[in-house]
Amino acid sequence: MSTNPKITLIGTGLMGAPMSRNLMKAGHDLTVWNRNAARAAPLVDGGAKTAATSGEAIAGAQIIITMLSDGYATEALLADPQFRSNLAEGMIWIDMSSARPEHARAQSKQLAELGVAHLDAPVSGGTKGAEEASLAIMAGGDTQVFNSVAPILKAMGRPVHVGPSGAGQLCKLANQTIVAVTIAAVAEATLLAEKGGADPAALRAALKGGFADSVILQQHGARMSEGNFIPGGPSKFQLKDLNNTLEEADSHGLTLPSALAVRDRYAHFVNEMEGADLDHAGLYLELKKQNGLT
Repeated sequence: MSTNPKITLIGTGLMGAPMSRNLMKAGHDLTVWNRNAARAAPLVDGGAKTAATSGEAIAGAQIIITMLSDGYATEALLADPQFRSNLAEGMIWIDMSSARPEHARAQSKQLAELGVAHLDAPVSGGTKGAEEASLAIMAGGDTQVFNSVAPILKAMGRPVHVGPSGAGQLCKLANQTIVAVTIAAVAEATLLAEKGGADPAALRAALKGGFADSVILQQHGARMSEGNFIPGGPSKFQLKDLNNTLEEADSHGLTLPSALAVRDRYAHFVNEMEGADLDHAGLYLELKKQNGLT
């Protein structure tokens, strides 16, 4: 692979846009495409190339990066005849979307038949991590393929090879389980502190560095006490990931009681409280409603 391979990134939303900017900042030759062209326009103004269709966007690329809503969106790309016709032997497709492990394995198998290598490399860290190029990147697939693209991934965060195809998505589900359950615990601690007369900001300061400290406590605890639920990670995607977690657990004959309880609460928040497009820290609002608080 050349020292400055041609990269196409598809999906320039909340996460894909700052990831694209960091790739350009690192000096990479970048083409971007989004179904809504207006979302890609600021990146084009900043120096990225673009194309009229996703198929044209990948023509001649050596690396394809997708940052889409789920595995079904990635499957739809792969099923598009024009897009598929521009896939060429020797390309590497890095899917950084959050999907089911089975989707990653199926896509890897399809692409291998076309001579295209595949990594499933979902991320954690939200928009803040995407902007700061500090994303946790969990990559599944061939070790040599991972090593060949590691410098590209490092422009966006901290990549770790976690196993064969599908392992990246499996680790992302594990990550989202920890995130969701921890958000629920932080929400309860924040509400208890507020109603008991303690200052939640002081609580976070007091717990900093102790066993209860976490990025979620500091960042999402602040969101809760400030009432700031502008989405970094929308609740609808947290719900999707929890549903995928429970389906994966079921396939292994496992019961995950904490994940199940929090999934049901996110389902209520998303479907009954119009919380789909609010940050996943908005589970705090669902907790307040349970307690009859506005």
